[in-house]
Amino acid sequence: MELDESYFGAKRVRGKRGRGAGGKTIVFGILKRGDKVYTEIVPDASKVTLQKVIRGHIPVDSVINTEGWRGYQGLVDMGFAKHFRVHHSDNEFVRCTQHINGIESFWSYAKHRLVHFNDVPKHTFYLHLKETEFHKRNNFRFNHKHDDLYKELFRMLYENP
Repeated sequence: MELDESYFGAKRVRGKRGRGAGGKTIVFGILKRGDKVYTEIVPDASKVTLQKVIRGHIPVDSVINTEGWRGYQGLVDMGFAKHFRVHHSDNEFVRCTQHINGIESFWSYAKHRLVHFNDVPKHTFYLHLKETEFHKRNNFRFNHKHDDLYKELFRMLYENP
C-alpha cells in the first residue's frame, strides 16, 4: 500500500507552498499497488486525521509505504505489519521496492486532468476527484479512452450488480 496526501487549489503566487499553503483542499490517497486507488478529502494532514482514514481502509497485515511526514508515525504501533518510509526531504525517492511513486503518479494524473475544468468549484470538487479516481481505477485513460462511457458503465454494472 502507498499512502500520500496532496494539495489541490489555485496556483501559488507567493508565500508558503505544500502543507503550509493556505486555501488549498487537502486530499489523502491510498493506492493498493497494481490495483485500486482511494481518495478522501480531509480537513488537515495531522496524525489523528490520517490515522482515522488509514484505520478504516487498510487491513492490518498490509505493508505500508509512505514519505517521511510525521503524520504517518505510529502505524506499526497501531498494529500494521510493516511501515517503510522514503525521505523526499533527503532526496530519497526509491529504496528497493520502497517508494510511493504510484500514488504520486495518480496525483499528477488528477491535477493534469482537473486543470482542464478551469477552477473546479469547491462544492463539485469531490465529484470531479471521484470521477478521476474511477478513471484511474479502471484504467480508462489507457484501455477505454475511445469507448462509450455509458456502454462501459452498463457492462460493468451488468457484470457486478
